Amino acid sequence: MRKKVGILGGTFDPPHYGHLVLAEQVLDQTEVNEIWFMPTNVPPHKKNEGMATKEQRLKMAELAIKDQERFFVSDVEFERSGPSYTINTIAKLQRAYPDDTFFFIIGGDMVNQLEDWYKIEQLKKLVTFIVAERPNDPLSHEQKMNPAFIYVSIPQLDLSSSTIRERVKLNQSIRYLLPENVRVFVKEHGLYE
Repeated sequence: MRKKVGILGGTFDPPHYGHLVLAEQVLDQTEVNEIWFMPTNVPPHKKNEGMATKEQRLKMAELAIKDQERFFVSDVEFERSGPSYTINTIAKLQRAYPDDTFFFIIGGDMVNQLEDWYKIEQLKKLVTFIVAERPNDPLSHEQKMNPAFIYVSIPQLDLSSSTIRERVKLNQSIRYLLPENVRVFVKEHGLYE
């Protein structure tokens, strides 16, 4: 059966409700059948000091999505070494799943940075980008008119993994910012302290 798969990449260090709301809204507002959460191996634009291990990030992603039958976790980016470039991942997925159509989900804040992505023109031919527009971060009229993108509106949740890590470091509560089973995992493994 042909599937339309939305890829949501990120460090997921840790995954939080912002990621889950975004994925759910993509299912609601597009023809995408399922969302694959794809933790990056070595993000090309981030330093990895203080990151949870890839095994821990994969486990946290699995815990975060366990109650949604159309969410899946993929470890495809962990199968190679070096920086994780989206073009390489999508090419590999298309070889493995030639009948499926892939969409790549990004935040509206990433639209202006796309031109800096590795082999972006080639990537644009392989996937359609789904862009999440946030109420407090509206896209310009020109951006909205770009036919290369599908736009979804998502509720404003001012959450980030870096904020959660900082709150842990400061011994502040992270309850209700991420799924409870992920919060327990963070605490039990002493992550971000």
